Amino acid sequence: MEIEEDELKTQDPNFWDDPKKAEILLKKIKDKKRWVERWSEANEANDDLDVLFEFYNLGEIEEHEVEQKYNEIISKIDDLELLNMLGEESDSLNAMLQINPGAGGTESQDWAQMLMRMYMRYGERKGYKVKIVEEQDGETAGIKSATIEFEGENAFGFLKAENGVHRLVRISPFDSASRRHTSFASIYVYPIVDDSIEIILNPADLDWDTFRAGGPGGQHVNKTESAVRLRHAPSGFVVECQETRSQLKNREKAKKMLKSKLYELELRKKQEDSKIVEDGKMKIEWGSQIRSYVMHPYKQVKDARTKFESSNVQAVMDGDIDDFIKAFLMQ
Repeated sequence: MEIEEDELKTQDPNFWDDPKKAEILLKKIKDKKRWVERWSEANEANDDLDVLFEFYNLGEIEEHEVEQKYNEIISKIDDLELLNMLGEESDSLNAMLQINPGAGGTESQDWAQMLMRMYMRYGERKGYKVKIVEEQDGETAGIKSATIEFEGENAFGFLKAENGVHRLVRISPFDSASRRHTSFASIYVYPIVDDSIEIILNPADLDWDTFRAGGPGGQHVNKTESAVRLRHAPSGFVVECQETRSQLKNREKAKKMLKSKLYELELRKKQEDSKIVEDGKMKIEWGSQIRSYVMHPYKQVKDARTKFESSNVQAVMDGDIDDFIKAFLMQ
């Protein structure tokens, strides 16, 4: 009923007179439809189970067929519960994820690059559109920093679970004595503002630098000062963008990234009980990690917040982190 009433409003000839208001309503309709569709799927599966159970009592089907449908329903209900955990204002927005290595030079920079690959694989698994916005190569191996954009359903809602320090324990490939090393890297995730959110930037507060792009992009990118660095004096935020060969387009993207950070900052002020981002700002050192990835002497990935763990380290590094994220959101 509510969806029908909202859709009738979109047929008004004056609907697009206020584009931002129109976008907000369309987004609200989309969110409601998603709930209805997921609930309908679970309800239909439950009806199917009733029928299958009758067939089972008549001896016409095997028990495993009933169990299969039952497990399917449980999975759909779990999905609905998870969707219910994504009710914050920003959860449905796209996300920007920043990676920074801790102290330790090559070791931590290599670990940062491993995390970069993990999150890009995760994004691909989820069907997100994934783009590298900024990347600075390490001197020997790995990366000094990277910023990745994720575009897709509830991207920020899921990825916000990754805010914090990630710890790696392994036999170092860079140590000729094959000793065990511990490395750290921090992940910071913030939502990307859309057209329905208005944030005004004062030009007097902005300080711009240009520099030659590093990392992927080819020789042409490196020959021109197309990359930009934007500093925002009141907040202290610094953002960099080298996504395209156009300095103008990189400037526009940098401004959007800054607006997104300012929006996230405002959300934090409104949600003082939330510790998600504060956890992500802990020092990149011993005892501050949210998750540990151990590759030696045994194999295990364990989340310090939820105690959820997995012994399949390779699968996790290939982007299979849904269970870790779900455990965090359902906590």
